[in-house]
Amino acid sequence: MARLGVCAAALLMILASPVWAGETVRVSIDKMMFTPKILKVKPGTTVEWVNDEKRNNHSVLFEKEGLPESDRLFPGDSWKRSFDKPGLYPYVCGPHRDMTGVIEVAP
Repeated sequence: MARLGVCAAALLMILASPVWAGETVRVSIDKMMFTPKILKVKPGTTVEWVNDEKRNNHSVLFEKEGLPESDRLFPGDSWKRSFDKPGLYPYVCGPHRDMTGVIEVAP
């Protein structure tokens, strides 16, 4: 029983850990939403958006930065972007403008 408690405590510590610089973090695209909707990362982190839908295609678009839209992500496809500078990076899905998310980069 003590082993179970130790394992549970270790799992909680891992899940509660902040995202460190240089890591790749996953954002799921499923059920017409980005999950997590707000993602907090350290500078130097790469974010990978993965389309977990079964039918719909999506994209990732950082309009405020004036960057080009990602390629269309069909089911199973992914797209990555690295974030080096602190700030807020709001984004939308190109074909589904009500799908939104934010990457918050802070030291």
